[in-house]
Amino acid sequence: MSALPVVAAVDGSDDSLRALDWALDAARRREAPLRVVHVRQYAAWRQSEVVVAGLADPDGDPVLDQVRGRLEGRTGPPGAEYVALEGAPGALLPELGATAQLLVLGSRGRGGFASLLLGSNGMAAARDAECPVVVVPRPGREVYGEASAGSGPRVVVGLQVDSPDEATLAFAFAEAALRGARLQVVAAYLWPIHDWALPGELAPLMIDQDVVEHETRALAEGFLAPHRARHPDVRTDPSVAPGAAAGHLVAASKGADLVVVGRHRRRLSAPARMIGSVTQAVLLHAASPVAVVPPAPPGD
Repeated sequence: MSALPVVAAVDGSDDSLRALDWALDAARRREAPLRVVHVRQYAAWRQSEVVVAGLADPDGDPVLDQVRGRLEGRTGPPGAEYVALEGAPGALLPELGATAQLLVLGSRGRGGFASLLLGSNGMAAARDAECPVVVVPRPGREVYGEASAGSGPRVVVGLQVDSPDEATLAFAFAEAALRGARLQVVAAYLWPIHDWALPGELAPLMIDQDVVEHETRALAEGFLAPHRARHPDVRTDPSVAPGAAAGHLVAASKGADLVVVGRHRRRLSAPARMIGSVTQAVLLHAASPVAVVPPAPPGD
């Protein structure tokens, strides 16, 4: 059985071409085929058509022609597969995840508003696709905070110790193994902790911060243990710190190869697919590519 492809969504913009290069590298690391998809946003009433490389294309597709030129001599056998679709990108891009192991796109494509750091198509794909989605940002994003100690390739993953996501950890460990990278695990805890005192007032709880940090670290080590056993060659660097997880993850993105975050789990009170506030903040502000991993199906 052949491996599922890595899918790169392109539209001719510089953002999508950077995503294409990232996807090509990811496909090589996974020894997986590369599928390049251009969704042409035409009239909704027109029936979708698919154009595959090697088949006659009477209309042609200048975006895919540009990509063919860019990839010439770089893909190796079996080469890349090229697909053109007609329809609404926000609806069609997430559907590509059903037959892919990874979907890669730029932070904003053609037609996006200059004030937006992440286009609506990228947000829709990250929220709805069945496979992990990697969003490649524009270069030069400034992030604040201390740079991570150490050199060499580095993958960052967020770990919420009160609700760990095994699919996110598994993806992060596998990605670090593919890249020969160390894995920086960011486990943040809320501090200071408050409780309600009088109506409308908050009072700090009498809890020792060292105890909270120790318990957070112990929980993180426990959740990491089975993944370390499966990937003994991946060096992990747990980072436990007070404050907002989003801020720590964005700071850690400086110089990182990839930041891995989970997608919001469905709950009875929120059955629709959602992107959590931490994941959305990381997508908007991280300096490195960001992988959004859907939760594992129930029972896995």
